[in-house]
Amino acid sequence: MAVEPITPSRRHFLILSGTGLLLAGCSTTSVLSPKPTPGAEDATAAALPLVNTLRKSRGLPALALDTPARKAAAYQAVRMAKADVMKHLIGLGDDFGDRMKKSDVQLPAAENIASGQNGVDAAVQAWIDSPKHLVNMLGPYKGLGVAKAPAADGRNYWAMVLSG
Repeated sequence: MAVEPITPSRRHFLILSGTGLLLAGCSTTSVLSPKPTPGAEDATAAALPLVNTLRKSRGLPALALDTPARKAAAYQAVRMAKADVMKHLIGLGDDFGDRMKKSDVQLPAAENIASGQNGVDAAVQAWIDSPKHLVNMLGPYKGLGVAKAPAADGRNYWAMVLSG
């Protein structure tokens, strides 16, 4: 059986067809939109004393409200709520570092996420109870942003961004 050679015009068709299928299969473009999306509630003022009490008990300096971190936390909470998934990376090409840079978050930075908690106390406690999230809260950071966004079913998605 002979194999049909791939001619330049056939090659271009195959490349364009594959690209179209790839883009058609990407259903997260609205979730990855770089513009701010309404729907997040800033919980930084309520979370900050809880995190600072924890840090003080470990001999660490207090964190401050950080506007870029607040913006990045709100953006992540809304993205998770829209996708109805608790993940740091959502969709093709998502990158934590790029998200932080686009929000002007001072590096180094870290992100804690949670879902299902109804109040900020419960979300912060969930992070304290998780060894990896606790390490982030006790890290060498200076700023904090925390936000919550409800999914269509009412489930809350939480994001905490710690900034350098």
